[in-house]
Amino acid sequence: MSVAAAGPPPRTTWAPSDAVVGTALFVVALLPRLWAAIKLAGEPVWDGHYYDFGARRIAQGAGYSDDVTIAGHVVWHPWCHYPVGYSAILAPFYRVLGADAHVAPVFNAFTGAALAVVTWALASHALSPARARIAGLLVALHPGLILYSALVMTEPLAALLTLTAFWLAVRDDVPYRGLALGALVLGVGALVRPQALLCAPFLGLILPRRRLGGAVLAMAAPCLLALLPVLPWTARNCRVMDGCALVSTNAGWNLAIGAFPRATGRFETLKASDGCRDVTGQVQQDRCWFTYGVEQIEASTSRWLGLMPVKLGYTFDHESFAVEYLREARPGDWPEGRRVAVRALTTLVERLFVCAAALGVVALVRPARAGSKRRAWSVGSVVQGALLVLVLGLFARAASEPPAFWPLVLLVSVVPWLPLPGRAAWPPALKLPVALLATTVVTHAVFFGEDRYHMVVVPVFALLAAAVARAPARVSAP
Repeated sequence: MSVAAAGPPPRTTWAPSDAVVGTALFVVALLPRLWAAIKLAGEPVWDGHYYDFGARRIAQGAGYSDDVTIAGHVVWHPWCHYPVGYSAILAPFYRVLGADAHVAPVFNAFTGAALAVVTWALASHALSPARARIAGLLVALHPGLILYSALVMTEPLAALLTLTAFWLAVRDDVPYRGLALGALVLGVGALVRPQALLCAPFLGLILPRRRLGGAVLAMAAPCLLALLPVLPWTARNCRVMDGCALVSTNAGWNLAIGAFPRATGRFETLKASDGCRDVTGQVQQDRCWFTYGVEQIEASTSRWLGLMPVKLGYTFDHESFAVEYLREARPGDWPEGRRVAVRALTTLVERLFVCAAALGVVALVRPARAGSKRRAWSVGSVVQGALLVLVLGLFARAASEPPAFWPLVLLVSVVPWLPLPGRAAWPPALKLPVALLATTVVTHAVFFGEDRYHMVVVPVFALLAAAVARAPARVSAP
């Protein structure tokens, strides 16, 4: 018996109506984002300060660098602590338009609008046209993503590049060409968010199933292709830094933050007294913190593992970063009442998206229609029923005090990969976004959590939420 994929066949043509839908969706997403970018933006703060500073330096022709004073002389000093991609993309706009405080937010507004369109385009390869449009609308109207347009932060661009890579991969009627295009775009995305490279092996899902050797090759090929856009930057780092760094020099720093004795599960400032006193260059410092982090994990593995639920809670249980960023930049615009109300709204919407995504997973494991395959349908019904009971139990846990929505995210990340009996197979257009979610969960369980990190996977929640109550797939003849 073969089971049909859980969605329509891949679309390889572009209908005139698609242009109308895409344009309308772009405008619906753009207008509130432009309002936020113009009305709410202020001076870049926190990590946004460094992204803005890097873009200014590149726009001035100084490269990704700063200036340091040595023996009374100003010396050009290269750096790569933060990934270069976002600053490098902003730099041409700064060069042409000037480094006004609204340039980056307006760029982000257009990025966010494009993200809604790409979410819809990707969803159209797995869901009905109506539900694909719902997925795009959910991204277009998500209040947290709208607020994010006013921030000089990387998450919307990282999400756009990653989902664009997935869309290019699944839409091409020549799978190998789609895999190559998707992998190259993922490589560009890695310059914005290095974790994008973790999604590369999953692009092999678009190829026909093969034996073990072919499957390994299908996973390895996109990994190698994704490195091509990264390697010139790596070569630059090897040439001008105090050592080689693939993209940036904050992996060791982040590992130590999630493992050192003062670790709380979220960001904490590292001090030289914590373990790395005698370091000079950025690469040396990162390697020192990486070694220190590994040592702490080995010395107290149980504590490190015990912090993982806390890290995932900080990442997925609420949404407040955008509000706090904007309040830091312009405190007069955010009196306590407004701050609390908007935080409550963004947190509520984030939790609803997570719950809806979990129900979407239940819908997507719906058994194939009975027909002559009654036994498979019955087994699939039992599996779906058991999964629904589990989801409802996690809903009850999420609603308790303190709220815990991260177990639902974990379920959404894991269930699509399980060989559950009696259910239809998921198409790559669904599994690839889940791979983004799963790699995000793993990354922040290992390192540390903050709610801004879930902004990259909001389109994944939207796509799965749109799948709720979808029609069951059909069982094909044996």
